[in-house]
Amino acid sequence: MLTQKIINEISFQIVSCSIEVNKELGPGLIESIYEKCLIYELQKNGFEVKSQLILPIKYKNQIIESGLRIDLLINDIVIVELKAVDIIIPMYKAQLLTYLKLSGKPKGLLINFNCTNITQNLVPLVTDVFSSFPKE
Repeated sequence: MLTQKIINEISFQIVSCSIEVNKELGPGLIESIYEKCLIYELQKNGFEVKSQLILPIKYKNQIIESGLRIDLLINDIVIVELKAVDIIIPMYKAQLLTYLKLSGKPKGLLINFNCTNITQNLVPLVTDVFSSFPKE
């Protein structure tokens, strides 16, 4: 059974893989390179990874094409939005929150690779869906 603890453990492991990629490549590359390397690292560690997943809008029983794409969906639970930017701006957090709400996924991670310390720049977000899972 899926719990908040399991979701958080998956998130921790995703961050660990991100740290490994950042340690190997360092900052200064374009986002797509980090994405490909992170996919490799996650799959090597046994995760199911979907990338560049099209996210339609469900509105009044209609499916509306939006052009939105989720960078990574891990184990069909955690959305990962990747950046390689100087500063994380509020729009990036809004982007991840949009993906979480439209997809109904419980947790998302905004990861910026243009830094020397992934964890200091990490933005984890949860929705009401997360709080609906048991803690343990």
